[in-house]
Amino acid sequence: MKKTYITTMPNHIGAFLKASRCFAQLGINITRVSYNKAIDSHLLFIDAEGTPEQLREADIQLTAIGYLQPNKNDKSIVLIEFTLQDVPGSVTDVLALINEFDFNISYISSQENGTDYQIFKMGLFVEDAAKITEFLSEAEKLCRVRVIDYNHTEKIFDNSIFYNSFVSEISSNMNLGDEEKDQLLINTNLAMQTLDEQGLSPYRTFDSIGRFAELLASCKGDAFVPRITIHRLTDATELTLIEPPCGSNTAILRHGEDVLFIDCGYACYREEMEAIFRKVLPDYDSIRKTILITHADVDHCGLLPLFDEIIASPRSAECLIAEASGEDGFRERNRLHKPYINICKILTGYHPCDPEKITVLTPEAPVPTMPLVQTGFFAFGDLHFEVYEGKGGHLPGETVLIDYTNHIAFTGDIYLNIRGFSPDQAKYNQHAPILMTSVDTDPELCALERKTIMQRLGAGKWQIFGAHGYKKDYGVAPEA
Repeated sequence: MKKTYITTMPNHIGAFLKASRCFAQLGINITRVSYNKAIDSHLLFIDAEGTPEQLREADIQLTAIGYLQPNKNDKSIVLIEFTLQDVPGSVTDVLALINEFDFNISYISSQENGTDYQIFKMGLFVEDAAKITEFLSEAEKLCRVRVIDYNHTEKIFDNSIFYNSFVSEISSNMNLGDEEKDQLLINTNLAMQTLDEQGLSPYRTFDSIGRFAELLASCKGDAFVPRITIHRLTDATELTLIEPPCGSNTAILRHGEDVLFIDCGYACYREEMEAIFRKVLPDYDSIRKTILITHADVDHCGLLPLFDEIIASPRSAECLIAEASGEDGFRERNRLHKPYINICKILTGYHPCDPEKITVLTPEAPVPTMPLVQTGFFAFGDLHFEVYEGKGGHLPGETVLIDYTNHIAFTGDIYLNIRGFSPDQAKYNQHAPILMTSVDTDPELCALERKTIMQRLGAGKWQIFGAHGYKKDYGVAPEA
């Protein structure tokens, strides 16, 4: 059994040694440690593996020595701005007051600004939240004081700003519970550590996560305004393309009374998307709902629990079944992608689908050994597709559908019409490459798959539907 401990340890020599000895005596193996004093002067993350009994005893012992806090709400973090006269010793009285109240300073930022005053920003780690009101009253007798919120443009971070203001703000905006909040904190720390090991700035990680969460929250309710367009595929088949600001497109194909969905977006937009579905399909609540997914990424599968049948490639089905059983999906098995995917699942309220609803597309298809391999056929109404599976450049199980008669292609995330992104889509798609280092499992392989798709399109005028952005009109001239 594995568990992540968020420990609050004293900032002195031997603190981690004491915790390590506790785990060692209980026979618990430490599998990951993350501590960065420049970012976090109090919290240390420890991933530990042991039996349930061993971990329960570790809980007791770490709580007894003060490393686990049974009531985290007793602690608060406040970022305060003090406006002081720009003269020698002006900050001394403020520091003395902070010391009198036994607050720990974990962040200080100040510089002259050409006036007679200097602004000091201080992050105070407060053991007793009730004392902060009295402190502010006393501080106002010394200078002008202002409690300020976390500023996303700051270049210096510490635990007071990040772990409390930052995570709490996101949790409030996304209506997360305490358990989800802890998981968000753990995975944000893991993202920071993972990218830091790659030589990338951890501060950029925090900023991207914050902006990503803001974008998700800002597009809820009346602010959820996807681009919706209608496309004639054949005389009898029509496609409605729904492009949300965040997450994948949803394509709705209609042929007579038959309906097929291709991909769906984030779970957090369920109410908004269902309202659109009911406008597009007046009998939405009574019809049998079938969806085909191009691959098993969280931003394509958030609404899968709404559907009666889920059509997926063998590898995508394997991924969905693993998630339903509590195991890691394909993205989480990539250590560079795992933190971001877990953050996405937490923020968007993702829940795995029921494996009983999955129908495997081309079940006998072998694992591809070439960039793009034809694995079978799929028909809907008067559309007849050749089914291709990529080798996994973007994600194992990626599916491409090509109708050579009607010149229609669904390319998932292998090929996107990037120039067809709306401004909101372009903004959304900036964050995953930062937090995952690349949206592709193997960027070079994905580029080769993309090239192979275009080479497979025959002469004629094509309508290409990627899973993000607008349709691509593409012409292939006949060979001379």
